[in-house]
Amino acid sequence: MVNVLILLSPLIAFILTFLTMPFWIRKAKGVGLIWEDMNKYGFPKNVAGSGGIIVVLSFIIGVLYYIAVRTFIIKDVNGISIEIFALISVILILTIVGIIDDLLGWRNHGLSKRSRLFLAFTASIPLVVINAGTSIMNFPILGEIDIGIIYPLVLIPIGIAGATTTYNFLAGFNGLEAGQGIIILTFLSGVAYFTGNSWLSAVGMIMVGALLAFLFYNKNPAKVFPGDSLTWSIGALIAGMAILGNFEKIAVFVFIPYILETILKLRGRLAKASFGKPNIDGSLDLKYNKIYGLEHAAIYILKKIKPSKKVYENDVVWFIRCFQLFIIVLTVDLLFLGII
Repeated sequence: MVNVLILLSPLIAFILTFLTMPFWIRKAKGVGLIWEDMNKYGFPKNVAGSGGIIVVLSFIIGVLYYIAVRTFIIKDVNGISIEIFALISVILILTIVGIIDDLLGWRNHGLSKRSRLFLAFTASIPLVVINAGTSIMNFPILGEIDIGIIYPLVLIPIGIAGATTTYNFLAGFNGLEAGQGIIILTFLSGVAYFTGNSWLSAVGMIMVGALLAFLFYNKNPAKVFPGDSLTWSIGALIAGMAILGNFEKIAVFVFIPYILETILKLRGRLAKASFGKPNIDGSLDLKYNKIYGLEHAAIYILKKIKPSKKVYENDVVWFIRCFQLFIIVLTVDLLFLGII
């Protein structure tokens, strides 16, 4: 009975997102919060923005329900509540920052890069003040070393800021951000469960539930976009789970696509857009002469291997998802070999 009640947490987040999103779409369009679909010919400006607000709110309600079950029915929180509330605080801070950035508009450059980094570092404070995670780290050759206060004061802020900002880089295609979040969080929730952090696994799966419902409206052709309010939140949750579950190395390895995306973005001095160049038949060409993101790399590779030489938005999204799944399978293999 108790397990059933706990399993309802992701379902609650799913149902709330699924039922509330149509209202948000209508409201956003009514007030003019609509964005251009940049991978469609003519850039139609007809997609509701900032749908991540609904996803995060549904996630929060699902988590609070989970805490309530543990508090009033299981009567066992084992000190996890403070860690959950610290994680929620980080996510809510970054959701607010993301909403501000969304409202300012990416075409107007939104918040400055310095402001984003500063706010991302600031958002890590709730995890810093509770001294989340463990300061004992395993280094090659040197073995286990307790780095002490350096972990909460330096590594936690870097982890939150790094995951938050880089997760936002690999984006711009219908269903990409939500789909990636589902894949990564499902895997990390499994890691959390098998390493004895079932509560952390539950929190991750609650977000997966909300994202599954959101993907129904965000898949191509999208009716709503996530906005920074969601991408920043997912990045923060991934980093927070890694910190609280003490599996930072696994999370970093899973984040390889985002590390590659960051390297390619830096090649363009963070000024090149991730979109393709849409054609009237719905296919995509490269927007630039060089590759400035995994999205561009996907278009380039698919044009080489597809007999039709036609690459569509869904092709790019599934190419990146498959690459992410390959990295996860590789991660599992390395775990069994004891390499990470």
